[in-house]
Amino acid sequence: MPSPRPLRADARRNREALLEAAREAFLADEDAHVEEIARRAGVAVGTLYRHFDTREALVAEVYRQEVAELCAAPARLLAQHSPDEALRAFLLLLVEHSAVSKGMGEALESIMATDSPVFDDARTEMARALDHLLATGAAAGLIRDGVSGRVVLRGLGGICSMRANGWQEDAIRIATILYDGLRHEAASTAGSRP
Repeated sequence: MPSPRPLRADARRNREALLEAAREAFLADEDAHVEEIARRAGVAVGTLYRHFDTREALVAEVYRQEVAELCAAPARLLAQHSPDEALRAFLLLLVEHSAVSKGMGEALESIMATDSPVFDDARTEMARALDHLLATGAAAGLIRDGVSGRVVLRGLGGICSMRANGWQEDAIRIATILYDGLRHEAASTAGSRP
């Protein structure tokens, strides 16, 4: 199957404007209609549907974009920080990502009823990003060895899925506790070496 042709510059601008407008609309009003998204993007509804067959397809693409930006962060963080500090910063980004996802809650629920693999793909990518940070930290002797990104993601996921008031502050505290636990064994092992 031939690869799709690249978008013309104006079509690419329209698509990017629609994605940004959708993200803002979903964060401001979970039930944002396509007409509102198109208006915010400065395009006609028909233009929206030329790029996205359904509202659910638009939601899925906004979420994929959020996850892609999140999962690109480890390389940047490792370039700026030690491996353990990069891990700490990424854990906090995961909490922030959960807050954005909560803002998109109703919109995301609309794609749960479809066959979209967006959530499975997102979890896989986030676990892979964590695996990279954990392995880099373990290789440097700063993070305990033998913990997978999937396990850390599950540990953080429970608190981030809560809808109670103050959940984000609690999630930040728990991310800090999780981070301290990931460093504890590495620190005690390093301290006992001759």
